[in-house]
Amino acid sequence: MSSNNSQDTKYSKVAVVRFSAIGDVAMTIPVIYAACQCHPEVDFLMVTRHDLTGLFVNQPMNFSVLGVNPKEYPGVGGMWRLSTKLIKQCGIDGLIDIQDSFLTKSLRLATSARGVKCIAFNKGSKNKRALTRERNKIMLPLPTSRDRYRSAFHAFGLPLEWQFEGLYGKGGKAPESDFAQIHAPKQNGEKWVGIAPFSPHPGKTYPVEKMEEVVAKLSQTPNIKIFLLGSADEEALTLSIWEKRYHGSVISLAGKDYGFPAELALMSHMDVVLSMDSANMHMAAICGTNVVSLWGATHPYCGFKAWRQNETDTIQLAMTCRPCSVIGDKACHRGDYLCLTGISPAMIMEKLQRYLEIPEE
Repeated sequence: MSSNNSQDTKYSKVAVVRFSAIGDVAMTIPVIYAACQCHPEVDFLMVTRHDLTGLFVNQPMNFSVLGVNPKEYPGVGGMWRLSTKLIKQCGIDGLIDIQDSFLTKSLRLATSARGVKCIAFNKGSKNKRALTRERNKIMLPLPTSRDRYRSAFHAFGLPLEWQFEGLYGKGGKAPESDFAQIHAPKQNGEKWVGIAPFSPHPGKTYPVEKMEEVVAKLSQTPNIKIFLLGSADEEALTLSIWEKRYHGSVISLAGKDYGFPAELALMSHMDVVLSMDSANMHMAAICGTNVVSLWGATHPYCGFKAWRQNETDTIQLAMTCRPCSVIGDKACHRGDYLCLTGISPAMIMEKLQRYLEIPEE
C-alpha cells in the first residue's frame, strides 16, 4: 500500500472506489458501513457502477453513493475527468481504492497529482496464485476481501471495528411493503428458500439438471416457497421453465428487474439461500439470511466466503486440484469438472434440511 500524506491527516470526505462485479461491490458494504459508524466525523462517498447503487440500502447518515458508467470515462483521460468531478464537485479530500485495476490506478494517479491522499488495498495476487496453481499449492486460508478492504482503511488512518450487523440490523428484516411488488408476505408456517443456480463462469456453476433435482424435491415439500434468482436471457429462460414445471411453489425472479432494494428486502425474509460462489451469496449474507453455498473450481480459502457464513454451510469436495481458479474462469485441468458434478443433490438437501425443517428420509 502507498500513501502521500501522514497517518494523522484529518478528513472531511473520503471516496471509496469499486467498479467491478456485483458480489465484489456487495462485499464492500459491511466494511464501509462499519467505517461510517466508527468515524461519524467523516463523510464517505462510495463510487461504483451506476447500476449497482441500489445495493446500498439503509445508508448511514454520513454515507452517499455516486453511480458512474466507466465507459463514459475511458482510459487515463477519462479518469482525470472523474477525478476532477470527485474533487471539485463532490469535495473529497481522500480516496481509498479497493479495486486496484488499470482504471482505478489511473484515477488514483490523477487524484494524488492534485494533492489528495490516495491509497490502494492489497489484492494478495501472489498468494492467490500460490493457492490456485496446478502443482505445489500452498493450501492456507487467505484474508477475506473484507479483511483486505478493512486493512486499507486502517492504513489510510481510519481504523474500524466490525460494527455492521446486516442491512436491516441484527436479526432484522425489511418491511414487507418493500417487496410488495414481488410477492405477498410470508404465511404462518411457510418457509422461503432462494436458489441462485448460475454463475458467470463454468467453474462455479453446478450442473443444471442436478440443481433441478433439488428444486423438484423442494417443490414436493409442503409449505415451502422457492424463489429462483438469476439474470436475464438464457438464465431467465431456464428458470421460467422450472417455474412452469413446478407451478405453485416456484417463482422465478430472473430478468424481472425489480431492483436491488426490493430483491434484498425479499431476501431478508428468506429462511435460506442456496447459491454458487457468486453475487447472490453475498447479497443474502449482508441481509442476515442463512446461506448454503456450492464451491467447485474456487475455494473459500481465496477469501470470498460470504459475510459471517457458517463454515459448515459450504459444500465442496476434497480434491487435490482444488482450487484451480480464483474466480472460476479457467478450464478444468481434468476436463470433467468433477468438483461440481461430484456433488450430489442429496448433499445439498442435507444442508438445507435444518433451515427448512424438512424431515429426513
